[in-house]
Amino acid sequence: MKKSLLIIATLMLLLLSACGKESTEKTSNEKGKLQKVSLMLDWYPNAVHSFLFVAEEKGYFKDQGLDVDIQMPADTNDPLKLVAANQIDMAMSYQPQVLVARGEDIPVQSFAAIVRHPLNQLMVPTDGPVKSPKDLQGKTIGYPSIPLDEAIVKTMVKADGGDAEKIKMVDVGWDLIPSMAMKKNDALIGGYINHEKLLLDKEGHPMRTLNPADYGVPDYYELVMVASEKGLKEKPEVFKKFMAAMTKGQKYVQEHPEDGLSVLMNHEDKTSPLEKDVETKSLEILLPLMDAKEKSFGYQDPQTWDKTAQWLKANKVIKENIKAEDAFVNF
Repeated sequence: MKKSLLIIATLMLLLLSACGKESTEKTSNEKGKLQKVSLMLDWYPNAVHSFLFVAEEKGYFKDQGLDVDIQMPADTNDPLKLVAANQIDMAMSYQPQVLVARGEDIPVQSFAAIVRHPLNQLMVPTDGPVKSPKDLQGKTIGYPSIPLDEAIVKTMVKADGGDAEKIKMVDVGWDLIPSMAMKKNDALIGGYINHEKLLLDKEGHPMRTLNPADYGVPDYYELVMVASEKGLKEKPEVFKKFMAAMTKGQKYVQEHPEDGLSVLMNHEDKTSPLEKDVETKSLEILLPLMDAKEKSFGYQDPQTWDKTAQWLKANKVIKENIKAEDAFVNF
């Protein structure tokens, strides 16, 4: 009897051991299978994207169980459109653009603030007569025919005590740098302080920048991470994992900017080659503007969204009243 019980006990232990091994192998296999996620950049790879390529190269996405496919848009309007259509899981876009989209009933939301302050700033020649926005009266401002840029300039001129009706906005398309280099206009809006300004300076056309946030424009988030409402609702765990990985990537870039930039340079697009000196200066400008201070990387302040939405409505960039709190989520 005792022998029979011993045999039965031994068989039970072997069975439990086998089940445990099978369960462990199954869990291991599940952990080893990465979930594919598509991400579209706002533009071609440049300094602001360093944290993403670091997260990819250092295995931070993989550690979170994600296989992230980083794509470049054919057109700057593509990321938001493709996210809204659920053809892309997530994308980089712009805070004002997200609010404009929601005003048109396009169900997209931001889930992280990447660059926390305006990069699109008014630029004037350093040795020119324009010292502040009110000096633009009677002057021409080149811009890429975007309503947001018109609203920014007019707000700045009014806030500085000037007459916004006495300025002339000139559509230069995306020939922003030539329009200033050839002195076709007195000022420029639509260019970034970490790109166009640096290139103009390098080409011998030093520019002074005037920050919209100093002249009546909300201190809005320039770049944000966006997804569709449907995607955020159905797969919140994916976005939380993505946030954890990209936060680690940004931390690495902050602590090792040279290495972070080297990783970026390895991922430059052949059709848009990068200049290392320009991207080095760009990253130096960007890192402080991406810092959320005591908050976690990517945190979004409800007041920033509310103020930006109100300003866009007041300046007729968006026509409908929208709930700013519905335009973003914090994880």
